[in-house]
This record gives sequence, structure tokens and C-alpha cells, in this order.
Amino acid sequence: MTEQLRLMHVHAHPDDESSKGAASTAKYVAEGVDVHVVTCTGGERGSILNPNMDRSEVLANISEIRRHEMDRAREILGVRQDWLGFVDSGFPEGDPPPPLPEGCFATVPVEDAAEPLVRLIRSFRPHVVTTYDENGGYPHPDHVMCHLITVRAWQAAGDPEAYLGSGEPWQPLKLYYHHSFNRERMVALHEAMLERGLESPYAERLEEWKADAERERRVTTRVPCAEYFPVRDRALIAHATQIDPDGWWFGVPLEVQQEVWPTEDFQLADAAVPTDLPEDDLFASIRDLAATYDGRRESIGV
Repeated sequence: MTEQLRLMHVHAHPDDESSKGAASTAKYVAEGVDVHVVTCTGGERGSILNPNMDRSEVLANISEIRRHEMDRAREILGVRQDWLGFVDSGFPEGDPPPPLPEGCFATVPVEDAAEPLVRLIRSFRPHVVTTYDENGGYPHPDHVMCHLITVRAWQAAGDPEAYLGSGEPWQPLKLYYHHSFNRERMVALHEAMLERGLESPYAERLEEWKADAERERRVTTRVPCAEYFPVRDRALIAHATQIDPDGWWFGVPLEVQQEVWPTEDFQLADAAVPTDLPEDDLFASIRDLAATYDGRRESIGV
């Protein structure tokens, strides 16, 4: 009997699972992969980004509303989902920025904040884990913290001497960072819109986003998933406080996206198995190993 493949996405806030890698998530779910989303915070300090939802009663009940939004997105994507239970840090703005709120996610010691994630990894036993790079994808303190605890959990979950009492050790086989919002993709979509005589939603962003060749080279893995872009969009719209259905998220027609950039892109950050790059599958090199892998690197000769 073939072992079911398991994929874990670790995200900072509700809506991140739908704005980063959601189409590839839907693709893997359709293929029978068991996908588990971990949400570090409740998004309590998030702004209301959809003007249609910018009402006092929504703001007063933002925590509950965002949980309901997450439930709906989870159903659309077909994933399991757990909250780590940390409190949203908010995005500090100002010069200098104000101090972070006491007790928020980004102020918790990394070693402590990683423990519930280690526990979930050991319970779910993912073959692949994804999160953000060291910049958080963008420098929100919760995104950076999400990176830090995921890397720590990746290092510790398979160590029998680490986090005693938090479950039987399990070493995931591959760790990826999301890079779907890379400049190369945005340029390609921007130029495709102009070629079709359409207004690009990315013109202003590209003026401010300077090319960084080293960063662009980070992408190692492009997962074809264009047919699942509509699922991604439905999951996005489920987060009504965060996503304006008439906003820039949907400024490029679906068929243009599917033709011009039919993948979601990742960086292979670490692996417990030999790999050949570039890849088109998060499970490349490990599909045949899953049936015999027991969570110990020694069991696969590494």
C-alpha cells in the first residue's frame, strides 16, 4: 500500500494560506495529498483591506469574523487547519516604528514559540513543510517570526533530544519557502497586460521594486497549477475583510495569468534527501520514499 503524502504549510495569519501557494495546495489535495495549514496568529490586529467590509461592527468583531473566513477558505481548499494560538503583532508604522505590543507573537522567544509547531509536525508527520524566507516574504514581524519558528521546528522535530514530551520525533524531508510574489512573474504579467492593450495593476509597484538578480535566482521549484487558479481565487474571496473582489488581486484576467505564468514558485531551502534542481514538484525525489520512511533520516540512508 502506498503511503499518503503529507504537506504542511506554516503561515502567519488567516488569508496567507490563500494568497500564497493556494493553487498548488488545491492541486495536491486533488491528487490525494493530505495538506495541513498551520496558522500562527488570529489576525486580530490586521487592517480591514476591503472597503466593502470597513464597518465599525466588523472591526469590533474582527477576531471572530477572521476565524469564520478561515473556516470557509479551509473548506474551499480541502485542507486541515490548526491555530497555534499566538496574538497578531500588527504592522508597526512610523519613523521610528513603535514598539511591538506586549505578549504578541513576534515578542515570544523563538524556542518557546516553536514548541507547538514541533508538536504538530510530530503529530501530522509531513513529508514537506513550507513557510516564508528570512524576510518573511515582506517584513511583517509575524511573517519573520513565522520563518524563524518554522526553521527551528524543521531542525528540532526529528531530534529525539529536543522538545521532550512533545511527541515522537519526525524529520520532514524537504523545507520550502514561498516565492510566488517574485519580480520576474510580476514583470511578465505586467508586460502581457500592456501587450493586450489593458491597464496593468502592477505599474506603480514595479517602479518601486528594483531588480535583484540574486533574489530572483532563489526560485528552484515551479509547480504547474493553472487549472486550480479559480480555486485559489475563491479561497481568497472567502477572506472578505482582507480581499477586495474589485481590487488589484484580480486586476489581471484569469486566462492571462494561466497563459503567462501557470505556476506557483518556491525555493528549496533544505532537504534531508538528495535532490535535482530545478523541480516542478514539491515531492520530487521523495514520492517513492514515503512508503518506507519512518521519520528517521537513517531509514532512508541519509
